[in-house]
Parts: sequence; C-alpha cells; structure tokens
Amino acid sequence: RPRDRRSDERKKGQRLSVVPDWLKKAAIIGGTAPLPRSLRVAARVRGLAPLEVAKARNAQLIIIAHPKCGNTWLKVMISRLYQVRHGFPDSLIHKTDEFTRQVPEVPRLAASNGCYSYEAAVGKLLEPDRRDPEMNQKAIVFLARHPCDIAVSWYHQFTKRQSKHKQELINAELDHPIDRKTVRIWDFVRNSEIGLVHLIEFLNGWQRRLADHPNTLVIRYEDLRSEPVETLRAVMSTLGESFSDEELEEAVRFGSFDHLRSLESQGHFKQGGLTLRNSEDPNSFKVRRAKVGGYVEDFSPEEVAELDELVTKHLSPYFGYGDRGAVGPLGRDN
Repeated sequence: RPRDRRSDERKKGQRLSVVPDWLKKAAIIGGTAPLPRSLRVAARVRGLAPLEVAKARNAQLIIIAHPKCGNTWLKVMISRLYQVRHGFPDSLIHKTDEFTRQVPEVPRLAASNGCYSYEAAVGKLLEPDRRDPEMNQKAIVFLARHPCDIAVSWYHQFTKRQSKHKQELINAELDHPIDRKTVRIWDFVRNSEIGLVHLIEFLNGWQRRLADHPNTLVIRYEDLRSEPVETLRAVMSTLGESFSDEELEEAVRFGSFDHLRSLESQGHFKQGGLTLRNSEDPNSFKVRRAKVGGYVEDFSPEEVAELDELVTKHLSPYFGYGDRGAVGPLGRDN
C-alpha cells in the first residue's frame, strides 16, 4: 500500500504542469537577458527562487550538495538505473522531471546547494526552527566532500565552466566579486568569500540543519569512490526504491571516471552538467580529476599545512576528514 500511495502521488505530481522544469528556467533566464544588470539579477532571483521551491516540493528525493561534491556523478548513476529499467536514452540525465514526465513511477528529483542566490530558497525550507512541514516527508541525501578538494574543483568550475548567469548571480551577493579571468587558485581557495572558510561553514551548517530531519542520509564523495555500489544502494533505499546488484553495478560502471570522461570528451551529453565546454583544456572538464586528497598537488607544503589547519580547527569532526585529504569514519562526535 505505501508503494501504491507513492505511485499515486508521483502521478499527481506529474499533472502539476505541462511545462518541463528546464523550459521554465530557460524562459526566465532568456526573458530577463535584455535587462540592465541590477534589474536582471533581481528579476532572475525573483523568478528562479519559486521554481527551485516548486521543484523541491514536487520531488521525492532532494540532493543537497555544494558544487563539485559529486552531485552530477550521483545523478548520472541514478539516471542509469532508470535508463536500464525503462529504456531512456543514456545521453539524458534525470535532474528533476525528465524521466517522470515519460514514466510517472520514476520519482522526481531536486538538487540544490541551498546556499547561493535563488537556491537559498530551498535552504530556508529546511531551517530547523521554521522548517516547512512538507520537507519532513521528503527523502534527503546530503553529499559531502573534503572541503579542500571541493575548493580546488570549485575554483576550476567557477573560472572555466560556470554559466554566465550563475556566476553573475553569485558575484552579486559578494562584497568582493570574483573576476574569473584573473583570480589565482590560492586567492580563490584561501581568501575569497566562497573559498575554504565558506565551504567549511557550508558543511557545518548543513550538518546542523539536517540533524533532526526524519529521513536524511549523509554520504561522502569519498564513500562513492571507495564503496560505490553500497553507497548507491543506500541512496535508493532512502528513496524507497530497490535495485538488484546487477543494476547497481551497471550504474556504477556507466558512471566510472574513465567512461564518463570519454563520453564528455565526445560531447555525448546534451544537457546537464556534463556538456562539453573546451576539449583542449582538461581542467575545464566536469569529470576533471576525481581524486581524493588531490588538493595537495596544487599548493606548496606550507600552503597545504595552512589549509589543513583551517579544516582541523573549524570543520565538524562528524565528517571524518583529516589532514592531507585523510578520510576517517563518518559520524564522529569529537
């Protein structure tokens, strides 16, 4: 009976709008493009924030993650499960309602950082002291990663892949906007308003925010790397979905670094975060390096020590991260 009820709810949600989510977003961005910058930014936040809230309300699973924590990778593997089961093309990624519009039994997804610009509206829905009651009914996966690794990948994302409209919206909130053409990696990671200090607070803040949510699963990028099948199984179980070992293993194979890097380089994906930007620059790829602790290769020993000290002093031990990208057990209290 619970599965029947979920199916009915999904079918009901499918009838909420005849316009796909991606088209609504494109219409807002395109329609505001001719406006002067200040008016354009304000109009886009006003238009996109309700859309993000609607996607969260309609979703059965909400994935919360900072950019470059493996959000796209996880969605690719989830998509593969339903591609195989229902015959969807492997070039189409299920981000919100793409698959649900064709097969209502496929659960809707929503993915948000819950922090930047219009996506902050989703974060407000999940504030413990004013949480939207409807959010307690959602399955939520929080995807963490060592903040130093996030910081380096976030630098490359922000300077080489970030869409102009998202970059403009993020910069509009900063006291010191970032020039993607001139900012150096150390200044971005150590000194910018969206660098390491901010990322540490992002992780700490979401741990506090979701601590009492009744259906939250916290996973780490590093867990997806070391135990991909079991971690993916746990994600789908949180959603109330069951897949065989063979289906899970196929999803992991499809989402492997080498396979995704090859598909991205061929321009295989036409939507979502895996579209090809610059085939001549390896650091512009979405599937860039996929290393645990890779940040130590980007800085001097003294700089690495400074970053590690920030993590040791300020990041919650709950996440199990240590110096030089070390990863311990998740859920430590002290």
